[in-house]
Parts: sequence; structure tokens; C-alpha cells
Amino acid sequence: MTVQPIRLFGDPVLRTPADQVVDFDVELRKLVTDLTDTMREQNGAGLAAPQLGVGLRVFTFDVDDVVGHLVNPVLEFPDEEEQDGPEGCLSIPGLYFDTKRRQHVIAKGYNSYGDPMQIVGTGLMARCVQHETDHLDGVLFLDRLDPAGRKTAMKAIREAEWYDPGAPPTVKVDPHRSPFGLGR
Repeated sequence: MTVQPIRLFGDPVLRTPADQVVDFDVELRKLVTDLTDTMREQNGAGLAAPQLGVGLRVFTFDVDDVVGHLVNPVLEFPDEEEQDGPEGCLSIPGLYFDTKRRQHVIAKGYNSYGDPMQIVGTGLMARCVQHETDHLDGVLFLDRLDPAGRKTAMKAIREAEWYDPGAPPTVKVDPHRSPFGLGR
């Protein structure tokens, strides 16, 4: 297993837009493996590279027994239908808040070998793809809450056992740094 530590709320990497992947190489495939193993170890529905401290546009997902990944995603919305329901994040552990998302999404991108691929998602898959793509843009699901919901969420975060406002975010060496420019 190649389980990695997950960056928690407050770490600046979670607010930094990720770079496009340009090298579809063995380092990228190792990153996808690390993301998948870490996501599954934590029983997550998805995990984006910035959550492991890697500033690249790639995420993994495990929704309704469909496990996969997407590199350099671009989202399209076929309609205006919305869903509203509980959403959580491995970088904000144990907390869930009702969040509005689009009900349907088409995500286009690539696999780790550079082959084009597309995910058509509805419901939970659509929510997951939107959530993980937000991570790649430096956006947290808390940003999608209305002001009252955001206030409630921030109070819960400050009260969470894992939250430490006095400690600077932990910055570890990027396990995916390569001489070919994959890591940051």
C-alpha cells in the first residue's frame, strides 16, 4: 500500500489552484496509485492530488463500486437540475454539511496514460466529480455553502478534535517530485 497523509483544512495547498498535468509517465501513475490507496484506506468517495500536497490536476473516485481517476478534468453540465444533500471531505474529517451541486455532470479528461476519457455522472458520482474538481481549483465545499451554513461549518471546524489553530500546517516533502516536472 502507498497510503499518504492527507492535508487538513488550513493547509495552503488546499487553496492553491493545481497545474495541468503535462507528463503522463510512471510518476503520474504512482500518484494515481497513492491517491487510490489513500482514498480507499480512509473510506472516501474521492481524493484530489492537492489533498496529498501535490499541485496537479488529477483525482480518484470510488462511487457505487466504480473506481477510477481523471486527469485534467473539464466539466460540462447538460442541464440546470440541482441536488442538495450532505457532503464531507477527507481534508475536513468527520464533518458533513448540506451542499448544493448540479445533479448531472459530464467530465472530460485523460487517464494516467494520456488516453482521452469521459465520466457521465448523476447523483453521488456528479457530486464527487464536482467536489474533486473544486479541489483542483483551490475551492473547498465550504465555499459552496450559504453564509449561515458557512458560519455553522466554521464553528464545527474550530471545535473539531483535529483542528489546531496554533499549529502551522504540516508541510511534508512531496513523494511525487520528479526531475521531469511532475511534482511541485
